[in-house]
Amino acid sequence: MLYAALIGILIAIIITIAVFVVKTFSSPQKVDSLGKLIREGKIQQAQRTAKSVLAKEPRNYVAHYWLGVAYMADNKPELAYIEFKTVDENAIFNGDIPEVEFRKQIGALHQKYNQTEDALRQYLLLTKLDPSNAEHDYNVGKLYESQGKAPMAMGFYQKALTVDKRMGKAHTAMGYLLFRSKQYNEAKKEIETAIKFSPENYSNYYYLGKIFKECKELPAAVKAFEKAQRDPSYRQKALIEKGSCLMIANQVDQAQADFEHAVQLSKNDSSNESLYARYFLAACYEKNRLIDKALEQWNIIFKKNRQFRDVSAKLSQYKDLQTNDGVKEFLTASRADFIELCKKITREGLKLECQKIEPTRYGCAVLATEAKSDSWMNVRQQLTLVEYHRETEPIEEAVVRKTVDMIKAQGHAKGIICSTSQFSAAAVKFAENRPLVLVPKEQFEKVLAKIGL
Repeated sequence: MLYAALIGILIAIIITIAVFVVKTFSSPQKVDSLGKLIREGKIQQAQRTAKSVLAKEPRNYVAHYWLGVAYMADNKPELAYIEFKTVDENAIFNGDIPEVEFRKQIGALHQKYNQTEDALRQYLLLTKLDPSNAEHDYNVGKLYESQGKAPMAMGFYQKALTVDKRMGKAHTAMGYLLFRSKQYNEAKKEIETAIKFSPENYSNYYYLGKIFKECKELPAAVKAFEKAQRDPSYRQKALIEKGSCLMIANQVDQAQADFEHAVQLSKNDSSNESLYARYFLAACYEKNRLIDKALEQWNIIFKKNRQFRDVSAKLSQYKDLQTNDGVKEFLTASRADFIELCKKITREGLKLECQKIEPTRYGCAVLATEAKSDSWMNVRQQLTLVEYHRETEPIEEAVVRKTVDMIKAQGHAKGIICSTSQFSAAAVKFAENRPLVLVPKEQFEKVLAKIGL
């Protein structure tokens, strides 16, 4: 009996030792297999194996790391982030975990979840662990730039270029910082270098166009923005910038086409790009006397953002179009119809005879005489200069002064300025005691009513 009991105890001890040995050596074998399983695409099996190890050894940080890698491969970055943070806080990097690759992965996840300081810490470590990789210096520069630390960012971009002088995106980043600090010549050199090394990166042309625009080199800017449109993510912005250059060059019709295209590309009607596209499109419509279309764009903008630039003021300026058909017709008539309308106003509203009429930038100018009668047949008629202004902004003194000078130079008897807007106080004062009659908005509406408008 005693012998049998001793045999039983011995067997139990041997089994216990065997279980311990199996457990001791099986966990490392399981952990060692995790990388191989992931490389073979056996992601779910790798996750199950890692979880099995961690159920027995919660502090096995190598298993935590490979579980995080498996989660990344399974498109579950939020779970990977939890595992990687556990590794970062606890693991000792002795070769079992590939430190450089790990810090690249967790750094990217810190950025993804807007943990800028944590990301910066990882990338700064990488610049020391892997100094021959310019990508780490570039990432540090981008993070400093996002924090508004331009000098620090510039330093790391320059460091990246000492490691890899052909790194196009570092040249781009430096060019953008130089552009923001108004160092346009230096910025241009960096962007052109970026284009040389990364010709497929068409976004560089967008920044090159911005530089040309600031330097008033409009033809070069237009060409650059045309190339920038090849990048879908920059297409709308490039169209807006190109259109604004064409507006500056007074090529309103071409600008209008670009802004219409930019509006069509809009994926978010509340975005700044979309609002600016509509705002500039409305400006083109206004210049082309397509006021109804301009109002449509201003109303869309106003619904999205009531504080956007001067849209509220524009809607207020043109509010009479909603209630006064005469003002609406005067402001929106085509050029040919407008000329005929001005002839009618001159003849029926002002009781003058048109002798000559020509379009102008502000509307049209008429040379007229008093209406003829039998008693005046042998009397030489004196000319009156009548200007019709299709404006919404107040007419300033400089405009009035120019008209008075023209009346004197041409020897006209007097002048009349009719406008759908008001006259500034300085303009009104200047016209006093001079051969010029100012007809502001309210009085002009009465003239329009007199002829049935």
